[in-house]
Amino acid sequence: MKKAFRKGQTMVEYIIIVCLIAVALIAVFTYLSRAVGKKTAGAASALSSEEGQKAKTAAENISEETLKNLGED
Repeated sequence: MKKAFRKGQTMVEYIIIVCLIAVALIAVFTYLSRAVGKKTAGAASALSSEEGQKAKTAAENISEETLKNLGED
């Protein structure tokens, strides 16, 4: 009878450890999702701002100039 009690006790210990790991992972993922969300929002606002438009226009102009100069080699 003692073996059955010990076996059950060990199983309960493993379940407690698994629950603690699960809670820790949930906390980490929640923190990381907030951090990633903030970075994504920052990038989106930067792209939609006036500076983002200037960068886009500059990139388009460089691409057009590069395409024009391809045949001159």
